[in-house]
Amino acid sequence: MKALVYHGPGRKSWETVPDPKIVDGTDAIVRIDTTTICGTDLHILHGDVATVDAGRIIGHEGVGTVVAVGKGVTNFKKGDRVIISCITKCGTCAFCQAGFPDHCQSNDAGIGWLLGHRIDGTLAELVRIPHADFSLHHVPENVTDEQAVFLSDSLPTGYEVGVLAGAVKPGDVVAVVGTGAVGLASIMTTSLYGASRIIGIDTNAFRLRKAKEFGATDTVVAGEGAREKVLALTDGLGADVAIEAVGYPETLQTAISLVRPRGHVANIGVHGVPVEFPMEALWIQNLTITMGLVDATSTGTLLKMVASGRIKSEKMGTHTFKLKEIDKAWDVFANAAKEKALKVVLKA
Repeated sequence: MKALVYHGPGRKSWETVPDPKIVDGTDAIVRIDTTTICGTDLHILHGDVATVDAGRIIGHEGVGTVVAVGKGVTNFKKGDRVIISCITKCGTCAFCQAGFPDHCQSNDAGIGWLLGHRIDGTLAELVRIPHADFSLHHVPENVTDEQAVFLSDSLPTGYEVGVLAGAVKPGDVVAVVGTGAVGLASIMTTSLYGASRIIGIDTNAFRLRKAKEFGATDTVVAGEGAREKVLALTDGLGADVAIEAVGYPETLQTAISLVRPRGHVANIGVHGVPVEFPMEALWIQNLTITMGLVDATSTGTLLKMVASGRIKSEKMGTHTFKLKEIDKAWDVFANAAKEKALKVVLKA
């Protein structure tokens, strides 16, 4: 089969590799019908994720068709159309049982993000899915691939690590720093919680226009003067919740600067370098700061909302390519601001 292989920082190639095979009885092999590239994949190529080895097939999102299952798989069969979760979970360990499969203990890494990280991923024609009964989701007939693919990671991440971890509640003012795909997922799902004001903050005019389309009530151009503009929109108090959805030191520091005393900063972005944290100035503000990996436990709930039309997940895809055009798609996504791209959709 063909797959996108990481060969160390700055090096990748679309090449022929062996087809995956069933290794354990709980495995499934899925043919990729639709997939996408994640900002985390860009971080991997930059060398920001040291736990990804050279030779790894990257990617952790996709919709596909089951072509084979192990003897222990009971919920899926050959021919089923499925969403591949970015989190692989055994369903039985202490963390999975507690509802935190991001730290599934069924593997040596002790982490749920395996695909495109510790094992081969979804930017390929075929992929092996361990613990298939708990790591795949059936796709309803009325949900398209273009809607379903963003339920692998982007929507659950924006919702869980941004909105839920940020403890957004009715009446809150929420500032979202970075209105790329995951930031927009946070904006889209924040609106479900009755926020009184949602402020999208970015440097790019296209993304700020999209923020309005996805539910932002206001937009602010990032940079000098952004904090003052947010304060002006919030009676001088600042936001109740600031969601950081980029992964740069300056964007996290911006998010911290926007919240009011006893506010909440929810960090979604994947950070590849240390961030200076001014504890000596912040401790007295009684801030709560959260961060972490998505659990993808909300996928079923979000899928119902997509199927009903309540969430228009397909709006996240702005460019479509054939899977074999992945190098071109990668360049578009890596230059998202210039190309006016949110997420690229790759079709087999």
